Amino acid sequence: MSVLTRTQAHLDLIAAQDPDIRSFIRVDGDDALAAANAADTRDVALSPLDGLLVAVKDNLAVTDKAWTAGIYGRRNLIADGDAAAITRLRAAGTVIVGGANMEEAALGAVTDNPTFGRCINPLGKGLTAGGSSGGSAAALAAGFVDLALGTDTMGSVRVPAAYCGVAGIKPTFGVIDRAGLAMLSPSLDTIGPMARDIQLLSPALRALSNPDFAASWPESAERSDLSGLTFGTPVQIREVECEAAVLRGLQKATEAIQRLGGDVIEIDLNGWRPGKSRRAGLLVTEAEGAVELTDLINEPGAISDQLRAMLNYGRNASAEKVAAAREEIVVAAQSVESAFAKVDAILMPTTPQRAFPHGDPIPANQADLTASANFSGCPAVALPVAIQGETLPASVQLLAARYADPHLLAWAEALIAELNQT
Repeated sequence: MSVLTRTQAHLDLIAAQDPDIRSFIRVDGDDALAAANAADTRDVALSPLDGLLVAVKDNLAVTDKAWTAGIYGRRNLIADGDAAAITRLRAAGTVIVGGANMEEAALGAVTDNPTFGRCINPLGKGLTAGGSSGGSAAALAAGFVDLALGTDTMGSVRVPAAYCGVAGIKPTFGVIDRAGLAMLSPSLDTIGPMARDIQLLSPALRALSNPDFAASWPESAERSDLSGLTFGTPVQIREVECEAAVLRGLQKATEAIQRLGGDVIEIDLNGWRPGKSRRAGLLVTEAEGAVELTDLINEPGAISDQLRAMLNYGRNASAEKVAAAREEIVVAAQSVESAFAKVDAILMPTTPQRAFPHGDPIPANQADLTASANFSGCPAVALPVAIQGETLPASVQLLAARYADPHLLAWAEALIAELNQT
């Protein structure tokens, strides 16, 4: 099937089904068809991603398109150039389908956007897709696209990946250029790719990465087993209230790693306090977001009352309180970083719960287990784990030392291949 024919079929699917899902804020049909036609006429593919369909979170600039970041006050802001990540996607030959729905300003984890609509998880009627990159994950789960871009401040790629049963990576901080990103928290925000097929994450991250990192990508990262590797499961997981199915997913992943020849040991990330560090990270995000969004905070009607309250909380927090929060996340970061002297990777659940219905109380601990990777700047990949007798998947994440992204993805590919056989 030609790329053009496939793209038109997917655009038709989006037109028919997305009104009930609301994974997209904007669909760029004409541009997608033009890119697809160009892919069909090339004699040589530009990359392994050539012709693949991509959704991009709407906080990333796309030339001549509204660049909303999910915010009412930005609905008429037109980007005058592409974000660096979009430039690299175009250079790889991808077909950009449109701007994905998201939490307002990327601050939240359910994607119930007050302006652009509530995003529904395709895995179940009325379920949240997670956030803040909920639209990106939902578009993948619905089969609308092959790849999606999200951003991750304390888990905003991995939380929706977990809820929607797809894979996603928060890469090492700084590996992907953030130019053209509507920033929320400059000290934490990271762009990351998501996919239904985990094998697409490696070529996607390589294409998106800065040239020096991409050039150093090892050809020997691929592996079919995990022999000689040690994975550490933090004792701190016990401090987080997890669904039974989530813990079953962790056990299933542990057994799969062991079958592949890897060792799994318990480790103590002394100094990391999941709930407390997550609350500290939220305060830092709110404080930094208040700076980034100052003009909108002061503009009547530009943002929701809920977002304004969160940003004002960060803006009004004392310097001492914010400094204490920053110190808390530094300690958490050091705890994670020190683990890689003993283990090759950290293994733990991605989220303490699976997808839940919109309207249910939002669990405060959604990002308890994801935020530590943002604090440390290390890469973390989330992958789905099917649970026997359950309709919704669980998810586990692997964390590795900074700049070990290629190896981390190779380990994750081996793990998910084993999981899919059981």
